[in-house]
Amino acid sequence: MSDHDEEHFEQADSGASSTYPKQCSALRKNEHVMIKGRPCKIVDMSTSKTGKHGHAKVHMVALDIFTGKKLEDICPSTHNMDVPIVKRKEYMLMDVDADGFCSLMDPENSDTKDDIRLPEGELGDQIKAAFEKDDCGINLTVVAACGEEAILGFKNMPKDN
Repeated sequence: MSDHDEEHFEQADSGASSTYPKQCSALRKNEHVMIKGRPCKIVDMSTSKTGKHGHAKVHMVALDIFTGKKLEDICPSTHNMDVPIVKRKEYMLMDVDADGFCSLMDPENSDTKDDIRLPEGELGDQIKAAFEKDDCGINLTVVAACGEEAILGFKNMPKDN
């Protein structure tokens, strides 16, 4: 019997708490929303009038926050849509390995993180160049949503006088 006393809920965090519902008509430009299962930032919205089938419809154009891909959706204004919980955090860049993975340190608690890859393209090149001529450190902005994380920006840390 003691083998059955403990219950394990290892699958409980399968995205269930990574979003929350919000009525479509309450969404605004520059807010986040889930479209086609992807966390996106709304860049344009328009609402159509109520037609003969009832609801006013909201047309949204949004950009995937990780890929930058443009996605669109149309939803009745009274229906709920999922809104991703997006967390933005600054980390200090400690190193970039040969495979492009960054070694990051959380300035609040000195925890390290080694599982985020340098972004592809221009942003990655800029971060690498800034790191190589590093004077006083680089802070990276990491955005996390729906189990994904990505570096979306960087800035040089201020020099001490």
